[in-house]
Order: sequence, then structure tokens, then C-alpha cells
Amino acid sequence: MHRHNVLPLSTALLVAANLLIPVAIILFAIGFFPYKPFLPGLAEYKSFEYGPPPQAPFDRLIFMVIDALRSDFVFTNNSGFQFTQGLISDGVAIPFTAHATSPTITMPRIKAITTGSTPSFLDAILSFDEADTSSTLAVQDTWLAQMKAKKEGKLVMYGDDTWLKLFPGIFDRADGTSSFFVSDFTEVDNNVTRHIPDELRNDDWNTMVLHYLGLDHIGHKTGPRGPNMIPKQHEMDGIVRMIYEAMQTQPHLQSTLLVFCGDHGMNDAGNHGASSPGETSAALVFVSPKLKSISKPVKVPAEFVEDFQLYNVVEQSDLAPTLAALLGFPVPKNSLGSFILEFLPFWSERHDKRQILLRNARQILDIVAATYISSSPTGGQYNLDCARPGSVGEELICEWQNISISVDKTPVGDMDDGWITDASKWLYKAQALMSSVASNYDMSMLACGGVTTALASTLAMYVLSTSTSTTALSLAPFVLITVLYGVMMFASSYVEEEQHFWYWATSAWLLYLTIRSNLRMPRKSLAMGLIALGSMRLVRGWNQTGQKFAGEPDVVTSFVAANPPLLWCLVTATYALVTFELFNGLGDIPAVVSGSVASGLATSAISFKLAFTNEDAPELVVGLARTLVDIFDGPSLVNRARAVFLGLGLTSIYPLYSLLLSENKSSKEKAMRTLHHLYTLFALTQSRVTNIPLFLLFQAIYLCLSGLRLDVTEITTSSLLLQFSSFFAMGGSNAISGVDLSSAYNGVSGFNIIAVGILTFVSNWAAPVWWTSALNLLLIQKRQPAEYGSHSVYRQHTAILTVFVTVTLGFVMMACTALRTHLFIWTVFSPKYLYSMAWTLGQHMVINVAFGGLLYWLGRT
Repeated sequence: MHRHNVLPLSTALLVAANLLIPVAIILFAIGFFPYKPFLPGLAEYKSFEYGPPPQAPFDRLIFMVIDALRSDFVFTNNSGFQFTQGLISDGVAIPFTAHATSPTITMPRIKAITTGSTPSFLDAILSFDEADTSSTLAVQDTWLAQMKAKKEGKLVMYGDDTWLKLFPGIFDRADGTSSFFVSDFTEVDNNVTRHIPDELRNDDWNTMVLHYLGLDHIGHKTGPRGPNMIPKQHEMDGIVRMIYEAMQTQPHLQSTLLVFCGDHGMNDAGNHGASSPGETSAALVFVSPKLKSISKPVKVPAEFVEDFQLYNVVEQSDLAPTLAALLGFPVPKNSLGSFILEFLPFWSERHDKRQILLRNARQILDIVAATYISSSPTGGQYNLDCARPGSVGEELICEWQNISISVDKTPVGDMDDGWITDASKWLYKAQALMSSVASNYDMSMLACGGVTTALASTLAMYVLSTSTSTTALSLAPFVLITVLYGVMMFASSYVEEEQHFWYWATSAWLLYLTIRSNLRMPRKSLAMGLIALGSMRLVRGWNQTGQKFAGEPDVVTSFVAANPPLLWCLVTATYALVTFELFNGLGDIPAVVSGSVASGLATSAISFKLAFTNEDAPELVVGLARTLVDIFDGPSLVNRARAVFLGLGLTSIYPLYSLLLSENKSSKEKAMRTLHHLYTLFALTQSRVTNIPLFLLFQAIYLCLSGLRLDVTEITTSSLLLQFSSFFAMGGSNAISGVDLSSAYNGVSGFNIIAVGILTFVSNWAAPVWWTSALNLLLIQKRQPAEYGSHSVYRQHTAILTVFVTVTLGFVMMACTALRTHLFIWTVFSPKYLYSMAWTLGQHMVINVAFGGLLYWLGRT
């Protein structure tokens, strides 16, 4: 009788624990990712004791962003920018490396470049939503808004439509292109270039923004050393040539400044989002014939250096005050940038130089004062006890007041260059201080999130403790894995290289299962264990992921991609296995029909994958694969993908019908296997072609596990380990740069947040979802005594998963809270929290609990 009362209560508590998880995540995120406050309105030139603002040397701006343009792509020997290097050598172009702070993603980088401020990390999330309008800069001060306010010409933009989302209504002419269809290397750039000749002939604009995406897309697909990279660099160099020659020949462009730069760089794997030197080192080049009068000789090309910091290094935020002086408008209100001193020789008069730096300093001083003190200045001075400043902000203000007093007391004609050094040092110190003010954390919300997670953990642990078939000994491996993983969250290096924990833990678990089963089935279990361990070893080496060894040799680069015929043999074998399983699963219907359905699905799926690979990585399509591409040539990729999805949907009707209406146990098991293999075909569609053979290895491991007679705890532990290890094996990581968008638009002709979101999740979590489906087949075979209830197996399974999710989420929250002032808080721990959100809300609640629960219910009803 006692057990009859406990089990319903356990179910209710387990539901409550899972419902608390999103509440905890939201509460913690509100405290951890708040929007940064900013000063509203446009800056205006204030009356200044040193006279009117200095005369600007330029009246037009062409601002050209080449997405992911790493510094060495332009400045070193292995560059395709020969014309640009010639301009640098001639002194009409001045090169820099612009440091891009993390997250190195387009939207926050554009915000930093245009406002001069440090964007919120929340922008990293919003940048994936093309429909988002909450992150607009319409009401913030930017150099675009200042150029608009000058009313000296129109603003035009061509390229990445992120600019249109950030600056609604500011451009008079624009043509945006989507940044997320990363298979497009050419059209996305041709759509920009086709507008340039006409715009160079027009004289009705004062600002032209160009944003090229092709080089970034090439990096995502083939890395920085891919075969398409140098030709793309030649193409971009040709655009620079076109613009520069127009500046020389067109009278209305004589005072035009061309600035071209990368919004960020890329790592050795071709990705970005984190903080490796390659990702944070973007090229920045100022171009104009006028620069010859102030430029200094530099070595061209530059010697390659490991940290990619070539020539002088500036912050991206330094662009805002520099453009303000060069084009004649006030420094944007929220800028933390420091004027780039290399351009100071444009003004020969000392009072002009003094004005530029003093206006820049006073603008930053306003931000420092607004952050650290509440009083207003009196006569330009703040009433502070500078003998004992109360904060680093007050100390900085006092330091500036001392510099300002010395400048005011010194006649302009008597000043030397020492004051420039003092002012510049203060600007950099203020910039470093205000940029390091990472966030105004809401500690009460952080605490609420942590407490809610602890409550969810307690409920889940209670449910697990009341399970009738779990013992402390059976749970010991699971507890050890959970505790070790949680402790690991406090070390940045372990977070960056998390995949090794899962690889070794999974291998150790498979070895443990082999040894344990060998006692009962000596020959059979030993053979299956060796096959599972061997398959796991190949899985571990398939893709090199993480931060430290990204881009290093792995199975894919060394063997699979290097031998396209081998790749297509493995791909064909994978599709053949799935087709065979589907044919068997549909065996209750006539063989002609089941054969036609299975072969039709396989043909449409393979034709899509061939066509997609031909667009995505054409170097892999050779020999017979090239012949098949030509044979299947015709429909668009969108229609091909839709045909696959439609076929999968229609085919799933039959097994679902069998599950709902049939009472035969074997028919139900066959129908469940059929649904699993239909998902496998969907997962193959959403996976990179080089990852498709991994599903052969997954199937081998699954078949070995299915023969080891695992109990519920062992099935759940296996599922947990294999979900995480397979995620990293497919190329996943804890960096935002690890998000794969290549299959996000399969079957989608335009941006749809729901469709693109689902496809993005499945393409990145294809393998973990596969393991949820596969091990559910083992789970539904388990039987419990009738008095315990028909769903006690699933309750125990879910309780174990919920304990792991809540406990480890709590560890991540504690790490983020305790290390909130850590150097790597925004580069390592914050992305880890975002991934924890995806694992918890997406993989655990949607896939393991909801989807897995549905499959279990279908298989047991």
C-alpha cells in the first residue's frame, strides 16, 4: 500500500522538478545577461574654451566590412590582397590590427564598431535571430547617426542585413543579404558588388556601407586555408582597387576616406565567436591619397606572428572617435574608444590636436562619472576627495582633473608632445576600466536562479531515491560522473576541452560494462565490448574540437575528406543500412510497396546530400559522385529537402498507425524501430556529409549495448554518456563558434524563426537525439512488476536524467557566479551557460523528457 501512494507522488514531484528548470534558467539569465545601460540622444559639439572643432580632412566615408577578415589575410606573404599591400607600401593606406572583444560575432562587433562601446553578451544570442528587433541601435548614438545628422548626403548600404536590423530607417538606399546561408560563397557578394559602380558615380551620398560575407562563409566551410580562400581575397582586393581608382579619378570623391576591416577574425577551424587570437584579430586599413602626407614607412608584407597582431593594434571601439575627428562630427555619447594617434598629424596646429584629445577625454569622462559618481561637475571639476578616492572610477576622474589642470595652465605654444602621451595613456586606462565593467549583475536574481535549481535537484533526488530498482551501488558510476563533471565547471581549460571528459568517461563506462557482462556471457560480451570500444575510439578521433587543438588533424581531415571515394563509400554504406532497416520495418505491407518507399526515400535523401555537398564542399564531389550530381541535376536544394521531409512525414504514418492500433508486441517493436530509422534518415539530412559515417559507428555501439542485458540505470547512464560524447564527436564545442548553421535552411526559402530554430538544433544535436531514440528501444523492453505501475521504468530513467541536469546546471550557475570577475567570464563561462541552456531546455526537456516520453508511451501502450 505504501508503494501505491509513493509512486503517484513521485511522478508529481518529478514533473515539478522539470517545470522548475526553465524558471531557474530564466531567473539566472535575467541577473547574468542584463542589457547594458547607455546614455540616450545624439552627442553635440559643446562650447569649448579652445575654439571651434578642428577642420575635418574628409567629407565622405566608404566603410567596407569583409566578414571574418583576419589580419594575416591582408598583411602577410600568403595574402591575396596584393593591390592593398601596394597601397600600404606607397603610404596611401595605413594598416592596423583591430582587436575584437568576445563574443566575436557580427552583431555585437558591428555595435562596437559603430557606437564605440562594449556590447552586451546577450547580443550573441540575439544575433542568431534574424527577426529580432529588440537589439536595434535606432535610439543610440553612432557614427552613422552622426553622419545622418550632418545632412550633407544620403546613407547607402549593401550587404549583410544585420545593418538593416540594427539601423532601421537610417539608410536611404539599401539591399540586404542574409548572413546565415553559409553555403553561398559568390551570390551573397556579387549582390553587393553590382551596386558599387553606380554608387561611385553618384554624388548624393556621404556614407556608403558595404558588408561582404563570402570570405566568412568559406572559413566556416573549409577553414582559413581552404581552396576558395585566396581567390576570394583576390576578389575583395579587386573591390578595393575599384574604389581607390574611383577616388583618384572622380572629382566628388577627392575627400573620401575608405575604411575596410573585418568585424572579427576566425580560428584555425574557420569558426568564430570565442576569444582565440585568430578570432579577435581583425584587419583594419584606412585608405586615401591624402594619407601619404602623414603615413610612416612600414614593412610590406608583414612577418607572420602566432598571435596575428600585425602592425599597430587598436581596439575596434577606437574607430568611433577617430572617424568623428576625420569626418567632422562629435564623438558618439557611449563611445569608450580612444582616438588613434597615427592620424593626429593631419592637424598641424597644436590647439587642434589638443582639442581632439580633450573632447575625446571629456566624452569618456562623462561615462566614467555617470557610472561611479552621482554629483555634477562644478566649473568642469568634480568635488571629490582625490587624496582618498572611493573607487577606481573616482581615482580615474581625479587623475584626469590633474592632467586637465596642467593642460589649462600651459599656453598652447609652450606645449610639447608630453601632454599627448599623458592624455593618450589616460584614454587607454579609462577605456580598459569601462570595458572591463562586464555587467551590472543582479545578485538577487542569480541567487534566485541557484536556489530554484537546488530545489529542482532535491525533488529529482527524492524521486530517484524512492525508485524500487535502484541501489547505491548501481548509481555509483552515475554519481561519480555527475560530481566530476560539476567540479570541472570551475576550470576554464576543462570547459574549453570538455569533450575529453566525455570521451574518456564513455570509454571507461563501455569497458566497465564489458567486464561486468563478461562474468555472465564470457565469449559474446567480450567480442561485443571490443567492438564497442573500437568504435568509440574512432568516434573520439573523428572531429578535432575544443579550443586548444581546433584545426589539428583528425580522421575527417586526414582520411575521409582527403579521400572523397572513401567518404562516399562510407556514406553509401550508411544510407544502405538505413534503407535495409526501413525495408524490414515496412515488411508487413507488400514488398513492392515497401521496397519502393524505402528506395524512394533513400534516393531523394542521397540526391539532396549530393547536391548540397556540391554547393557546400564541391571538392568532395568527384568521380561517381560527380556523375550522380549531373544525373540528379534539376530541382533546387529547397525543393529537394522538402521532398525528403515530406517523404519522411508520409512514411511515418504507417508505423504510427501500427503503434496506436496494433496489440501485437512484435509489431509494436518493429514499428518503433522503423520510426527510429526514419529519424536516422532525417539526422543524415541535417548532418555534414563527412559526419554521416559516424552513424555506422553509433549503430555498432548500439548493437553491442543491446546484447549486454543492461538494466534501467545502465541504459540511462549509457544514454547520458553517449549523448554528450557524440555531440562533441560531430564537431560540437562549448564555443559559440561551434554552432553549425550549414543545414539551418534545409527546405526553408525564407527566414522563419521556428523552422530555422528547429533545423539548427537538430543539425547540431543530431547525434544526441539519435541516442535518445536508439536507447529508448532498449528502455521499452524493460518490464517491472505490475504493482509498481506500467511507467515506473520511464520514471526512473527520467529521474536519473533530471538529477544530472539539475545538479550540473547548479554547478555551472555557481561557477558563473563565483567567477563573474574572472578574465574568461565572457569568453568561456558565459558561452558554457548558453550551452547548458540548450542542453537543459532543448536536449533534456524537449528531447529526453517530451520526445523520449512520447516514444516510450507509443512503444508500451
